[in-house]
Amino acid sequence: MEPSSPSSSLGDFSLQHLRFFNNSGIHILKDPPKYSGFSHAFASIRSPSIPISQEGRIGEAKTVTRKTNVIAKINLDGRAVSENNTGISFLDHMLDQLASHGLFDVHVKAVGGTDFDDYHRNEDVAVALGTALLQALGDKKGIGVCGDFSAVHDEALLQVSVDLSGGPHLSYGLSIPTERVGTYDTQLVEHFFQSLVNTSGMTLHIRQLAGRNSYHIIEATFKAFARALRQATEYETRRGGSVPSGNRTYTLASYLWIVEFFVLQLYGVKTCLVSVDCRVLVPLMLGS
Repeated sequence: MEPSSPSSSLGDFSLQHLRFFNNSGIHILKDPPKYSGFSHAFASIRSPSIPISQEGRIGEAKTVTRKTNVIAKINLDGRAVSENNTGISFLDHMLDQLASHGLFDVHVKAVGGTDFDDYHRNEDVAVALGTALLQALGDKKGIGVCGDFSAVHDEALLQVSVDLSGGPHLSYGLSIPTERVGTYDTQLVEHFFQSLVNTSGMTLHIRQLAGRNSYHIIEATFKAFARALRQATEYETRRGGSVPSGNRTYTLASYLWIVEFFVLQLYGVKTCLVSVDCRVLVPLMLGS
């Protein structure tokens, strides 16, 4: 289904949705946050309402492609309730680890044809979950922003560091010895985290310190990620509701950058150099 038309033009910067197309289709945010990664860039030009209620900080997003719909909901102040049906049983189990060790409520449901491949389903789940996470974070006032945790699973030892300041980056250091765990392609682990990083705007470093068993390595990674994310999202009472000084604030210039990036992509720009604060864009025209 084609999303509704924007309510106004770019001139007054009150668009309800900025749509971005890629090879897998179109992603639509239920209530877009201030910033989402440029791989699946849907940004709300207006200031979003902060989804804080008596139930906690809640974010919800929907990813729609030609063959599947994914709905993701996360409560950062939850009680480790996990209800996931992605169509990939191993991924469901990893999302259960995210809920259990992060004390988040995580609900993800994917609806689509049985012939839909795991690669795109895995990606769309991460896109929807990352977008829901960004929405739940709101203005990030009072939270720790950074987290670091090391987790073990038998012989496997993994360290994960998270920074929610707003700079999407993944440093992935897993050496998974087998191509599959059950039916799950282990290459999809990196793609999951890359898609999550792009849409949530987080910086994520994953280091494998030890491990020989593929299952143990992956599960320890999700455990460490959940614990590090829990640290980063928890409130620090002494902060008094302020945002750490290193936190990036995405302003009108950032939205203009996202629009410019989108337009340049249509005209064959292959690579862009962006300054740290996202205010300078230098396109490198590498030909069509």
